[in-house]
Amino acid sequence: MPTPPLRLSISEAEKLFGLSSKTLRRAIKNGEVNYIVVRGRYRLNFDNLLKWSQKRPTTKNKLEHQGLGQYVEKWKINNKYYSPNPELAKLSTVKIDKKNTKK
Repeated sequence: MPTPPLRLSISEAEKLFGLSSKTLRRAIKNGEVNYIVVRGRYRLNFDNLLKWSQKRPTTKNKLEHQGLGQYVEKWKINNKYYSPNPELAKLSTVKIDKKNTKK
C-alpha cells in the first residue's frame, strides 16, 4: 500500500522553507505548487513544494539560510567512531567473522 503524500500547512511551510506566507500564496495562485483544501485551509504537497523551491534561486537560498538548511551542519556526525567510515566497517566485519569461525 503506497504511503500518503506529506502535506504541510502554509505556516509549517513558512517555517521549514524560510519563506513568507505571501510568497507561498503567490505560488498557489500561479499554480506552481500542488495543494488541497481541508476544512478551508490549504495543505501543500511537500514533494512538489520542495521541487518548486529548488527551481528558484531566491527560494533555494532562503531554504538553505533561513529554513531547514541552516541546521544541516549541526546535524553532521563529527565523531569518527560513529561516522560512516568504510575502514571501520571492514574491521568490524572481520572481527565478527573471526568470532563466528572460532566456535
